[in-house]
Amino acid sequence: MDNIILIGMPASGKSTAGVLLAKTLGYGYIDCDLLIQNEQKALLCDIIDKKGVDKFIDIEEQINSELWAERCVISTGGSVIYGDRAMRHLQTIGKIVYIKVSLGELERRLAGKDLFTRGVVMRNPGTTLAELFDERSPLYEKYADIVVDCDSLNLDQTVEAIIDAVSA
Repeated sequence: MDNIILIGMPASGKSTAGVLLAKTLGYGYIDCDLLIQNEQKALLCDIIDKKGVDKFIDIEEQINSELWAERCVISTGGSVIYGDRAMRHLQTIGKIVYIKVSLGELERRLAGKDLFTRGVVMRNPGTTLAELFDERSPLYEKYADIVVDCDSLNLDQTVEAIIDAVSA
């Protein structure tokens, strides 16, 4: 498989860079959050609210572990790394690229935004962005084939950095 699978924190640029990356490479594009919303016929935040975090993680893992694609950029949800079965499957269908962004940059990008309405999975109520960052960062590192530090990069530079890293 010649897929590029993007993982990373909420607001790291997985979806935004993913679309441009797919256009630049002439690949298809899949947004796993949209697949979940389509299958469940609800927004991510509503699924989490009605079914709970654990059930949402189960749904996300199932959808990602059954995903099949060729020559696509696949943007995953930030919580995909909680599903080991899904991550092992994704490793078999493409290169996993961790779009790494610092906590400070994430705080800047998310300033004034409600994480709940973005559909951000937090296993413990009241979790701060810093706590979420500390919890998830080692998991992104664990599953990544490639890490691309995008902290000081704009969108075009991010796409070029991903292409360079995947091509190396």
